[in-house]
Amino acid sequence: MTGGAHRSADAVGWESTTVRHALWIGGGQWAGKSTVARLLAHRYGVTAYHYDRHDARAHQDRRIARRVRLDEPIADPDPDAVWVDTTPERMAADTLAGFPIRFEWVLDDLRALASGRPIIAEGWGLRPELIAPFINSPRRMVILVPTPEFRLHQLRTLPRATTLGHPVSDPDRAQRNRLERDRLVADDAVRTANELGIQMIEVDGSRDVACIAADVADHFRPYLPPPEAG
Repeated sequence: MTGGAHRSADAVGWESTTVRHALWIGGGQWAGKSTVARLLAHRYGVTAYHYDRHDARAHQDRRIARRVRLDEPIADPDPDAVWVDTTPERMAADTLAGFPIRFEWVLDDLRALASGRPIIAEGWGLRPELIAPFINSPRRMVILVPTPEFRLHQLRTLPRATTLGHPVSDPDRAQRNRLERDRLVADDAVRTANELGIQMIEVDGSRDVACIAADVADHFRPYLPPPEAG
């Protein structure tokens, strides 16, 4: 990790113990981050924080309040404008630009938690450049990134990966845009993680999720409690 990241960690020493002691799993969509976090939570008796669930549900009121404060339209944009009448590059740029705003809501969530054990926070919005100022070692974070082949496998086998959740005029184009956006966002996470010395684990489907979870647990070993019996 760069010296700048260490200095930033010192600068935010006032942060809650929960935030400073958290363990972070970021990376690309469909890499198994949520499943890995759940496995570690059961194995080590820690708490898992799922970014996507909070972002899709609990953060909606904050999202609307922010739009009101900025005098922006309250209603969500037209789905075609978001998924069809655009480019993957624009979608990726918009997604990356929104992550810092949404990360502030994550920090609020975590500050409200108190635990004698680490919290494992997972989600694609937990970006290396956002997490770096809050960790005292790169071993407190890992990113999981699917290979293109495994991403397509997930698309074929995961029901939630096959739908956008919104009706659009051209579902095939919307899905192509989404897949390419996800690749670009994941590539950005890999690039930033490499710059900050944060470990990346590539998920290609050759090993099951329990093996990936074991790798992540080994990476987090200095901070995890002993595994629970059974």
